Amino acid sequence: MVKQTVLPMSGIFSSQRFGKPQIFAAALLLVFVGECAWLVAHEYPNATGEDELARVEEGLAQWRGLGVAGTPSIRMPLRSPAGASQLYDPHHSPLWSLIAAAPLVIFHVSPDSIRWLWLTRSPYILFGTLLGASLWYVARRLYGNAGGYIALTLYCFSPAVIRSCTLWVAEPDVAGAWGTFGAVFTAIAVSHTLYAPREVVLWNWRRIVLLGVSLTLAVGSQFGLAIIIPVLLGFMLYLAPNRKRAAIAILAAAGVVATLLLLASYLFHPALFLQGLKHARFLDANWHSIGMAGAYRQLLKEIAGSGPVLVLLFPATLIVFMIWPRTRYFGNAAPLIMAFLFLFQRVLSPHAAGSVFSLTAVVFIFVFISGIVADLLESKPLESVSAVIVGLIAANALWGLVGLVRIGP
Repeated sequence: MVKQTVLPMSGIFSSQRFGKPQIFAAALLLVFVGECAWLVAHEYPNATGEDELARVEEGLAQWRGLGVAGTPSIRMPLRSPAGASQLYDPHHSPLWSLIAAAPLVIFHVSPDSIRWLWLTRSPYILFGTLLGASLWYVARRLYGNAGGYIALTLYCFSPAVIRSCTLWVAEPDVAGAWGTFGAVFTAIAVSHTLYAPREVVLWNWRRIVLLGVSLTLAVGSQFGLAIIIPVLLGFMLYLAPNRKRAAIAILAAAGVVATLLLLASYLFHPALFLQGLKHARFLDANWHSIGMAGAYRQLLKEIAGSGPVLVLLFPATLIVFMIWPRTRYFGNAAPLIMAFLFLFQRVLSPHAAGSVFSLTAVVFIFVFISGIVADLLESKPLESVSAVIVGLIAANALWGLVGLVRIGP
């Protein structure tokens, strides 16, 4: 089994031989795009909510040079909150609105048009496809072909993922999830290069830029995702304990790149940028929810909404991880740590109808499950158990397809 950590996104387009694993993954991703297209085709144009219209309008206004989304320069005419501080979006940077409106800058259509739906969903379907490709690439390099197939199958037939990519009664959280996933595994990949006999900081400039872009996409989509920054530092220091200065320098350099890109989303207005950060809620937590049973029921419901098989597979693979020493290595522990981090963050913010934290947690759960199942597949005494698990994953995919077919016009 391949036990290594790799760069998740840049390697997808490297000059590797395009063989059967790549063809199978591409076929699954095409099915995923088809599922998203089916859902968009069965959504009514007037189903667009006020929040989405406001997000797109603010983005269009910024693209046209009329102000900065999520700040008083645009939000004043669109909304009339009581307090001036509410004129700054506390959860999202202007990038949130710029992505939503990007296709409409080129194609001018009415919000009542079906073309408007397709155009506003297209960026998130693209992000979802790229996240799926990144997920497959990482899982395959960590756990072999079996791990890659399992992770991608769970992802491509996940109702929660498809809903997020098509905004079907869901927020566009997939961009933040992709940025978070990329940031975590890029940071881990960089850490594995720190023992190379060369000037690693300058040599890693491509990964530094990619890490900065990933952080921009994550934090720019949801300020609360900045929680990954200290976790990334912890991973890097753990993986390269003898190169702590280099690890800190690389993460700091990526932070500079991310800061500059976020500043660019504010059109390089330092005052608006600083005020936006001042009003940002980087930790929007309700600590009383830890003792609320409803918060955990909601979390369980959202995990099941990502695929009912997760209710069985996640606890089962977690038990395997705890009792089987062979599975307790960093490649399995890292996604589990990230999953628990975001599950806990979701419990702390239970009042939102949907959450980027639960979606991001589920993506890391897919990676964790694929690693444990891949380990089981390699153990001859456990072949029967692994066959049952593979059957459950296949049944889960069929369940997802049946659910989509039942959605009528």
